[in-house]
Amino acid sequence: MRVPASANRWTAADLDHLPENGLRYEVLNGQLIVNAVPTPIHQLLVMRLGSILEIAVPEGYFVLPGVGVLIGEDEPIPDLVVGIGNIPLDAHGIPAAQIQLAVEVVSRSTAAMDRRIKPDLYAEGGIPNYWWLETSRFKGQLPGEELPVLVADALTEEGEYEQIARCPAGRVATLNLPFDITLDPADLLP
Repeated sequence: MRVPASANRWTAADLDHLPENGLRYEVLNGQLIVNAVPTPIHQLLVMRLGSILEIAVPEGYFVLPGVGVLIGEDEPIPDLVVGIGNIPLDAHGIPAAQIQLAVEVVSRSTAAMDRRIKPDLYAEGGIPNYWWLETSRFKGQLPGEELPVLVADALTEEGEYEQIARCPAGRVATLNLPFDITLDPADLLP
């Protein structure tokens, strides 16, 4: 495996030199993060949410799963993005300025990154909306709250995310991005 140009810090450009071996490579805060391929339930949730978003997005928007987002020299890979404008189909990543929503499906192995590290990076990149889906019992889960739980954050003027909605399975919610979307997280399950 090729080492980064700077021995102390990985960049998005360094990802171009890594093997295509089924692993998922991201650069977060200059660190190379390697994850295994997601589980089938994880991918099913991403696919179903992507389908719901695809129906709701106005013309000029796109919905893509698992594509890199360029934030400075970092390149995190959200599970799903909604963006605006045209993107070159052969591009390695999408500039954060085009992304309107980043979504993560929280797995046990990625929980700390999905709840703390990635939201800070997405906020730094100016991404206006961040959602995450809790799929397993989690600290802070409310009594009677059915899984999955969708938590929706919006970027404040201070550049930090603020929770605007918390939607457990079985409760229909209408959320506003630059467009309205109504969903029940229970519909994401088989």
